[in-house]
Amino acid sequence: MKPSEDGMDAPPRILIIEDEPTMRMLLADNLGFEGYQVCAVATAEEGLTEMQARMPSLIILDVNLPHMSGFEFCRQVRARGLWVPIIILTARSEESDRVVGLDLGADDYVTKPFQVRELLARVRAQLRRGTHDASPPGTFVFGDVTVNLRRRLVTRHGRRVDLSAREFELLRYLIAHRGEVVEREQLLREVWGYNSLVVTRTIDNFVAKLRTRLERKPHEPRYIITVHGKGYQLLV
Repeated sequence: MKPSEDGMDAPPRILIIEDEPTMRMLLADNLGFEGYQVCAVATAEEGLTEMQARMPSLIILDVNLPHMSGFEFCRQVRARGLWVPIIILTARSEESDRVVGLDLGADDYVTKPFQVRELLARVRAQLRRGTHDASPPGTFVFGDVTVNLRRRLVTRHGRRVDLSAREFELLRYLIAHRGEVVEREQLLREVWGYNSLVVTRTIDNFVAKLRTRLERKPHEPRYIITVHGKGYQLLV
């Protein structure tokens, strides 16, 4: 945070880019109530103008914007070498938006409709990570594993690890929420796109596959651990 004029730390500044007035007001009101400085605009072009005037601490970006899409906005921001955290908002039925947005440099995504509490938690998590720096967060390393998020490439001991598209998305989600306990229901909703709670061992099976490929001792995992009764946690 930057010091304010009275010597106190200024609260983080959140830039909201959302063309739907009701949603824009909902986001602005809730973030303002949490103590953040908020700037809310309706178009990507206005967002770029605001960024030139004052760099935000974090951006909440709707994908479906008029004129310039959220994808193009994200691409332009990253092309300028700006690595302010970006959380994209996407409709639940448009699962491909998540992959495209993350590939273009977004740090996280929230699907509509969403719980405001969840979005606020995502905002806090991104601000804690301090991803607002000069270097691109395109590569993540833990143990002997290197994950290149841009190229969708995973290597271990320098050798390529072949993951399915779903396995990679699960790994990427755990990386985006590293250190957090991610519940199974959250993974089913955000990675698999399930709209309602279902009884399934899908998550457990996919986590087991990731451990087999990435952990030295899959049955005694060091990084992808189980939090009993809750879900999973990536420890790094």
